Amino acid sequence: MFLNFPFWTRCLFALLLVLPLQAVSAADLLDRQVLAGLAGDSNDEKVNSITALGQLSTPGAAKLLAALANGSVLIASDGSVLLSVGNNQVLNPSTGETSATPSGAQAFTLNNRLRRALQSAQISSELFSSNRSVRLAAAARLQKEADASRAPMIERALQTEKDPQVKQALDTALASAAIKSDDPKLRLKAVITLGDSKSAIFKSQLLAMVTPTPDGKFTETDPQVRAAAKTSLAQIERQELIVSWVGNIFFGLSLGSVLLLAALGLAITFGLMGVINMAHGELLMIGAYATYVVQALFKQWLPEWIDWYVLAALPVAFFVTALVGMALERTVIRWLYGRPLETLLATWGISLMLMQGVRSIFGAQNVEVANPSWMSGGLTLLGTLTLSYNRIVIVGFALCVVVAVWFVLNFTRLGLFVRAITQNRRMADCVGVPTGRVDMLAFGLGSGIAGLAGVALSQLGNVGPDLGRSYIVDSFMVVVLGGVGQLAGTVVAAMGLGALNKIIEPFWGAVIAKIAILLFIVLFVQKRPQGLFAPKGRSAE
Repeated sequence: MFLNFPFWTRCLFALLLVLPLQAVSAADLLDRQVLAGLAGDSNDEKVNSITALGQLSTPGAAKLLAALANGSVLIASDGSVLLSVGNNQVLNPSTGETSATPSGAQAFTLNNRLRRALQSAQISSELFSSNRSVRLAAAARLQKEADASRAPMIERALQTEKDPQVKQALDTALASAAIKSDDPKLRLKAVITLGDSKSAIFKSQLLAMVTPTPDGKFTETDPQVRAAAKTSLAQIERQELIVSWVGNIFFGLSLGSVLLLAALGLAITFGLMGVINMAHGELLMIGAYATYVVQALFKQWLPEWIDWYVLAALPVAFFVTALVGMALERTVIRWLYGRPLETLLATWGISLMLMQGVRSIFGAQNVEVANPSWMSGGLTLLGTLTLSYNRIVIVGFALCVVVAVWFVLNFTRLGLFVRAITQNRRMADCVGVPTGRVDMLAFGLGSGIAGLAGVALSQLGNVGPDLGRSYIVDSFMVVVLGGVGQLAGTVVAAMGLGALNKIIEPFWGAVIAKIAILLFIVLFVQKRPQGLFAPKGRSAE
């Protein structure tokens, strides 16, 4: 049937078949002399052959190196190097021919020396990969190995590299390789390049150059190179300090956002209503467990939408904890207004009951709530600082919740009633404000916000029955420091305490940081009992 086609059609069809095969085989074929060492008797021959393969910038060399790492290379009895391709078939990388596995073929085995040589050769081969990320990763790995023998290969990669970021990484890798050169000019240039990179991985190398030995001598004999090494070392240390401060500020804002979410609901129940709710931490826990339940439901019924379970968990956690809070207010707290000691003891007992109830339903062990894919990973800044996506999302989420609460308190009927009751409960009751129902709804709002905080906390760690205990004291400190009933004060206090805590921790440790912050709040309240923002109206009296 093929012969019935016109002559030009047959020629074109044959050309389409032959050209790709020739292109692929030309790129994959390897010289026999390069492979001969793999079948040699000595490790030196094998190392030289593997090193030579790493110097080649062809796909065939990369495939053979990968096959060596996977253990799929065979050595035939006649010394031929073959690649196992499955189904008892082998490929000859020198000819491109496929045949049955010959009898007597032995698997190529790697010892520690050959394995180290193979790892180095694979890095060299990756420098010429068509994939930019592979080249960049290979250059980053070479930066950590101060091996002068790699310099020619890195220079050859630099000649063909077009990507600016990969080129910069290769320049740094070349400097790392040249730092042990015998030429002082090359070492000087390398030291300056390493300093410009501001990478901490070169700090130990530079420090060794400027630190005298016990006999008072230096490993770096050239004074000019030593002076440049000191300058480069100062650049790296300055960069480390900047990264440390930026990281502490970010993690402080992240901790402040968590404290803000935890304290925002308490600012309503305690600040506006005057209720000391010791079960507030357990409301956070209920919100976290609600997130766990939603995740489990999505895994079972909507696995293709599992990345969006967090969005579905937000309203679920809010309404569940709001209902629990309103039930708590209607059954217990409504009878204890104006009696803070009895309220404290009653809500503490309720917190124990809630924790035991969760243990009975979900067990005493922590449960895992996984981050969705769009909250996994992080954003890399300043070379080494990674800002995790889940914490970035939580900071933004906390600000959105603050805006929503501010809107509710200032532009809704419920907010107007809450502000009226806060300033003068008796007068508000006299003019027709349903104080009982408003108390219930306000307590439900504060509890629902605690549920949203539980959703955020579930994305930072495991969820357990004792989750809320870690945040109840900090939440009260935030509300007291910010000013009772003051939303703006709660925001400023939460962010300030979070940042201050993360700034102190590297110097004194986590425990001393907590104690220092507590002492600061005690002294501050002694001087300014009303907090950062003083309450207004008759409630301030």
